[in-house]
Amino acid sequence: MDGEQSGGGRLRAGPLLLGVRHHGPGSARAVRAALDEARPGVVLIEGPPEADALIPLAADEAMRPPVALLAHAVDEPGRSAFWPLAEFSPEWVAVRWALEHDVPARFIDLPATHTLAWRDEQGEDGDPADTDTDTDADADAEGEGDGACRDGGPRGDVRVDPLGVLAETAGYDDAERWWEDVVEHRGVGKGDALAPFTALEEAMTALRDAYGSGGHDRDPVREAYMRLQIRSAQREFEDGVAVVCGAWHVPALRQRSTVTADRVLVKGLPKVKTDMTWVPWTNRRLARASGYGAGIDSPGWYGHLFATRDRPVERWMTKVAGLLRAEDRLVSSAHVIEAVRLAETLAALRGRPLPGLSETTDAIRAVMCEGSDVPLALVHDRLVVGDVLGEVPAAAPAVPLQRDLERAQRRLRLKPEALERELELDLRKETDAGRSRLLHRLRLLGVAWGEPAVSRGSTGTFRETWRLRWEPELSVRVAEAGVWGTTVRAAATAKAEADAVAAPGLADVTGLAERCLLAGLPDALPTVMRILADRAALDTDVGHLAQALPALVRSLRYGDVRGTDTAALAEVAAGLAERVFVGLPPACAALDADAADEMRRHLDAVHGAVGLLGDAPGPARADLRPRWQSVLRTLSGRDTVPGVIRGRSVRLLLDDGQLGQDEAARLMGLVLSPGTPPADAAAWIEGFVGGGSGGGLLLVHDERLLGLVDRWLTGVPAEAFTDVLPLLRRTFSAYEPGVRRTLGELVRRGPGARDDMAASGAGLPGFAAGLDTGRADAVLPVVRLLLGLDGDVDGAGAGKAADARPVRAAG
Repeated sequence: MDGEQSGGGRLRAGPLLLGVRHHGPGSARAVRAALDEARPGVVLIEGPPEADALIPLAADEAMRPPVALLAHAVDEPGRSAFWPLAEFSPEWVAVRWALEHDVPARFIDLPATHTLAWRDEQGEDGDPADTDTDTDADADAEGEGDGACRDGGPRGDVRVDPLGVLAETAGYDDAERWWEDVVEHRGVGKGDALAPFTALEEAMTALRDAYGSGGHDRDPVREAYMRLQIRSAQREFEDGVAVVCGAWHVPALRQRSTVTADRVLVKGLPKVKTDMTWVPWTNRRLARASGYGAGIDSPGWYGHLFATRDRPVERWMTKVAGLLRAEDRLVSSAHVIEAVRLAETLAALRGRPLPGLSETTDAIRAVMCEGSDVPLALVHDRLVVGDVLGEVPAAAPAVPLQRDLERAQRRLRLKPEALERELELDLRKETDAGRSRLLHRLRLLGVAWGEPAVSRGSTGTFRETWRLRWEPELSVRVAEAGVWGTTVRAAATAKAEADAVAAPGLADVTGLAERCLLAGLPDALPTVMRILADRAALDTDVGHLAQALPALVRSLRYGDVRGTDTAALAEVAAGLAERVFVGLPPACAALDADAADEMRRHLDAVHGAVGLLGDAPGPARADLRPRWQSVLRTLSGRDTVPGVIRGRSVRLLLDDGQLGQDEAARLMGLVLSPGTPPADAAAWIEGFVGGGSGGGLLLVHDERLLGLVDRWLTGVPAEAFTDVLPLLRRTFSAYEPGVRRTLGELVRRGPGARDDMAASGAGLPGFAAGLDTGRADAVLPVVRLLLGLDGDVDGAGAGKAADARPVRAAG
């Protein structure tokens, strides 16, 4: 493979080997200068040959880096690999140069059909999070290597970091700083565009002589394939061949090797049918911190260096100042001038030719951030790394599901973005309802573009909040989901039906039914409901039934807002509730503390579900509430039922108005009598006033109950007090600080203090002797609006006193 190239003009016999650091702006500039000087007849680039047909798309105006070549197995789309390219990647510069000069460009690395099959043959998974790679190209000069990214882990005894070795030899403790000093800050070579490549080849040759393949055990096969492609190109093109590849490979491509020997190395490699396309990439995924083994620390900084022709430090400081000003920080022109001066001074003190990222960062921290790392973190996130999301043209190949998703995104004006953002949806609006259905369908398909979040504005069913961020690997998930259908709706329907069949438990099926309603998939509901009915009929575990019922009943709330028919769902839910009523009392007997606490949570969930289900129309559901209240009475009176469940049953009956205050006080008095073991009494108290059920306010407003608890607590024997203290502490520590403070004040003043103070006119803080009708009337307009009783809220106060009385009474 030896050959010669001239210092200028056209190439002579040998290939021009341009060894680069991938994602290196200095290498990218040097590649462009070398190609301008050599003017080769063909440009060969390290990358999968299947992508040759995709090269012309790089000239499309809609193609904006960062982008990546994505290869995936046709029969198993989850088995995939990426080849990311940024604007400052030497490979991208080489492709663009070839297109601009009408010169053929080809990829010459080992084909993806072998790469993907090879990984699977060695038992490695195809998770895109572990395959973010350019088939080792990005890692070659950096020493990350194939095993750090595409292949899921290192192989061999030693894996050499070429840049780390060279930096250590030069006396640097940071390979990034060494590369900046010797390449990024040195230009492309004074008078000789090939000088940087010559120097880097000499260094890599010394390393290869010392370390061989450096633990990268696939490199010999890849390099043999590349040598074969170079020979073929030399025979085809008389004007010379230029090769852009990782600097680590250059010595191996330069060495003498026979065609026969190279063919032996590549013979018999496993194959898998593969598709390839362009997909958008992000700066965050280029960053090494994201887990991308061949990444770089600062893609935003490198992009700035590549795009800025002069005064890079001054322009960088100006960008930082603009960002900080947008965040309402006081940054003036004087700050920019002083930060530039400090960065240059630091570079001189550290013996660097120009300020690098470390110098500019230190200057920004000291001058613009006043020594704080909080605004500095924002600078790092937004500028040093960056939120850039690339774009690919519509002409790029894609599975039908991807095309349908793109159409839906355009129709709903929901553009993928790299920066996480929050999206508030009002489901009463057609566009927002469509966005909600799309996001829920994608979640069913495993494409987690959006994650539901807690809405700050409303707890109603007509509002949803989502956190959106588009990650490159979602393109793989879309391709993988393409096996379920050609449209998002059809694919989500088929996936939901398959998940229902494979669901391990009853609660999983009920949750799936809820997700189908959220996603607007009526075609999937019959299958899901049939499986749900079958599972419910066979499952005898009351805990499973109680766990499944709430999700099923919650789904009934979506009928009005989403326009879905939930009649069949309501019938199944009613049948499920009936079985819970029958099985719950015997299931609550003889439980230990942990099982009793879990059953208490089921009790709360079923109580809320019955309340919602009882409001639904239909004769089969009209008597659910009375029957459930009968179950609660049974539980509250059985000695074999744990105290926490008996106490909660009494509390739920009290809240529903099925138990008077006097009766509740009587039951509490019986439980807190001296004959009851302290641990049982403490558990009953926890069930009655604990668990975040508003029990603190109940004690505040009913002094009789508070007096009972107080007298019982002061009468607990010393030897038993330490046993019940953790349970009581857990109960009362869940109260709001204001509630705890009021309870403490009441206990300090003693029982009956409220009546005495009311008689004297003093009163407790926050309590009055009687009802303040003026303050009550002030909220009536809002109450009427919420209840839909009157469209005209202006006169709903004093002017409509007669209409207000029923509202006040109902409140």
